[in-house]
Amino acid sequence: MQNPDDTTRPGEMPGADEPVGSPESLMEEAASRIRALEAEAAEYKDKWLRAEAETQNARARARRDVEDARNFAVQRFARDVVEVIETLERAIASLPAQAEDEPAVLAKIREGIEATQRMFLATVERNGVSRVEAQGAKFDPELHQAMAEAPSPTVPAGHVAQAWTPGWTLNGRLLKPAMVVVSTGGAQSAAEEPPSGGTVDTTA
Repeated sequence: MQNPDDTTRPGEMPGADEPVGSPESLMEEAASRIRALEAEAAEYKDKWLRAEAETQNARARARRDVEDARNFAVQRFARDVVEVIETLERAIASLPAQAEDEPAVLAKIREGIEATQRMFLATVERNGVSRVEAQGAKFDPELHQAMAEAPSPTVPAGHVAQAWTPGWTLNGRLLKPAMVVVSTGGAQSAAEEPPSGGTVDTTA
């Protein structure tokens, strides 16, 4: 049975006794809610962008790691072949100077070593290995390894006076530095040298 007190009287609306805010307060509440939602959306967007950037960086690092691993394996092999080429060049240089009347056996040995050296050199060049001559070049720590310094009247200071071995690169990257002697410039003249046995008196 319905309670008479629960019956809605004519002209009354359910919840009419509940307070209703003014239009201004309702607008402010809605605007505040919109601002909160916008801030939340911006936060989620920032998190997504950061996660996407980290994912891209991880992929790039993985690609670099794979490439570096592949290049490292190739570099070791290429460096070994370069060592063989330099050994063959030293063998050629150790032979007597070529002459028209040299023994046939010596000529055959020379031809065989030179042909082998050319074959190895052509093979590495086809696979991205390049020879970099250092003689007379300005000293570059990225390409040269200084083994000594020496005066030279013909080579400017800071340049390679003598190259013991050439440099080698693999696809533009250093494979093996050139072993070089760096010039310190011309020898000091006797007029520039201080007298032996003491210091120069500058108080006069």
